[in-house]
Amino acid sequence: MTIVEDVRIKTGFIYPHSASFRLLSVNAEIIAIGSELLTPFRQDTNSLYLTEKLNQLGVEVVLKTVVGDSRERLVSVAQHALFRSDIVIFMGGLGPTEDDLTREAVAEALGVELHRDPEILKKLEQRFAARGYQMTPNNAQQADVIAGATVLPNPNGSAPGQWITGHYEGRDRLIILLPGPPFELKAMFDEQCTERLRAKLPPAYIATRVLKVAMMGESLVDSRVAPIYKRYTDVQTTILAGAGDVQFNLFTRAASMEEAQQRVDELAGEIEDELEDAVYSSKGESLEQIAGYYLGMRGATLAVAESCTGGLLAERVTSISGSSRYFLGGVVVYSNALKTKFADVPAGLITQHGAVSREVAAALAEGIRKRCKATFGIGITGVAGPAGGTEEKPVGLVYIALASEDRTQVEERKFPGDRKRVRWFATQLALDMIRRKLM
Repeated sequence: MTIVEDVRIKTGFIYPHSASFRLLSVNAEIIAIGSELLTPFRQDTNSLYLTEKLNQLGVEVVLKTVVGDSRERLVSVAQHALFRSDIVIFMGGLGPTEDDLTREAVAEALGVELHRDPEILKKLEQRFAARGYQMTPNNAQQADVIAGATVLPNPNGSAPGQWITGHYEGRDRLIILLPGPPFELKAMFDEQCTERLRAKLPPAYIATRVLKVAMMGESLVDSRVAPIYKRYTDVQTTILAGAGDVQFNLFTRAASMEEAQQRVDELAGEIEDELEDAVYSSKGESLEQIAGYYLGMRGATLAVAESCTGGLLAERVTSISGSSRYFLGGVVVYSNALKTKFADVPAGLITQHGAVSREVAAALAEGIRKRCKATFGIGITGVAGPAGGTEEKPVGLVYIALASEDRTQVEERKFPGDRKRVRWFATQLALDMIRRKLM
């Protein structure tokens, strides 16, 4: 019995006999491997990178899975992925340690053997020798190659990747094994996989748009735009809600980029017409980018005096490259004494109205604007919680003031959530107030 016949009986996976192998459909599944990814301390970011690259090739990612370092679970995940997806990409588990099980698991799922490649083994030994180290025996497993696989060189690390094509249940399948470290994975995918994929994929193009809405609730936004996006049955619309932010992700696939882009642009235009100036970004920019854009365009400057947000607003503003053109600086004035000393808030005003008040927020904005000689000043004061709230001034109560030469605007809000969420809400509203002031 030949190995191909054996594979047909065990798994239904058959290696192609010629270079004519070509994928006829374009959905993909990404599997991130590593028990560390199932803890609170490590996050999978590789799949975001791969999704973007695959979308650019017209491939839609339909599933992502994170699986720990268990051979049994890896085999099961691989078998299910092979059944349902045209392209399956495994990330991680190609190193030299006992918990690096990807090669073995994928080989078992396919019903084929591993063989140790002498050329890879030789290069591993040379790599260690060049660094003055003796290669330990466990490193040799990085030279194990799945039967029928093409080896993908890894110039940035010791573990090569693997590329496997074949047929399953009458459909073409592609399996890619990539190393876990991001700088190895990205280089390998760009240099070893992109052109190979392009040669195997049918002409297809994916266009996306991202619209962002500030300070409107998700349910309110959706109630207004759902009748619009439901008419675009060929465009996938995903809504993501955060603290003071609703994001629309528009996605479609067509035979040409022009056709795909036209469809998402048409839908984006209708959504913008419905929501008007609540849409602050039509191409995915952050609110701090947009606020900075307007400040720079108007030749305006900004200074901030923060209490409950503890410098978060200044951090968001200065996270944008070039913010020094419009952001002069600011102060974090937690104590009442420093509100008076650094932002010129009259002590009597604090005594009369309390630190968390409309009047103090306005004084913070006006004082820091004058101190810094800025076009605009922002003052924020509130109760971020979880302690410190009273019946009169509960947790979540925040006052945000925006002062200019001729007017001071103050917003009072009661934000829901924990301390982190309240603080983010406050800075989100502050940035949106700047944006709306300068529009």
